[in-house]
Amino acid sequence: MTRRSALVAVLALAACAPAVPDSGVGFQDYNSYVRNAGPATGGGSTASAPAGGFNPSAAAAAIDRAEGRAPAAAAAPAPVAVSGDRPRGNAPIGIKEESGEMIHAGISDENDFKAVSARETIESDKERIARNRSQYVVVQPKDLPARPGDTGPNIVAFALATTHNPGTQMYSRSSLRGNSTSACARYASPDKAQQEFLAKGGPEKDRAGLDPDGDGFACDWDPRPFRTALQ
Repeated sequence: MTRRSALVAVLALAACAPAVPDSGVGFQDYNSYVRNAGPATGGGSTASAPAGGFNPSAAAAAIDRAEGRAPAAAAAPAPVAVSGDRPRGNAPIGIKEESGEMIHAGISDENDFKAVSARETIESDKERIARNRSQYVVVQPKDLPARPGDTGPNIVAFALATTHNPGTQMYSRSSLRGNSTSACARYASPDKAQQEFLAKGGPEKDRAGLDPDGDGFACDWDPRPFRTALQ
């Protein structure tokens, strides 16, 4: 009886002991070893977070459950509104893509016979000409307004009252002439010199020595532009 009990105990211990794995090159063929030693194909399980680590999502869910609120779901991205005015090509919304074609809406086609004949007739053309003639207004010239106050001699009126060209002697001058170049240098322009020349008795008298050749025009002043403007 004692021997039988000992045998049962030995068998029980053998059943509880872990089996020694028959692995390695010495216990199976080489091909099976290489096949089993290679990396496993297919989807493997991902490593989970350590049990003792802090998980912010789990903590937030626990707080929501404690307060009686449902866990907040992840916000879904807002749908993109489809606009009928979306530009062609890859241009972003809001930027209009131009075709590059030039539109000449303001160019008249009056010289195009086909275009004119398609919309005009002889009668309509006569009516249009008559309408334009009735609206034609001729502006009559008027006298220049009077100059306010005393602004000195009018060099424009003097230029229009003369007909000779510069350099033509019209008035006598003394043979004792001063330096007209230095005298004219005191004025900002020939117009200013001519106005001062007329104010001091010119063209008959030349007290400042501005008109040494006696043509009546001081410091190379030229009346011809004023005459041309009147024509």
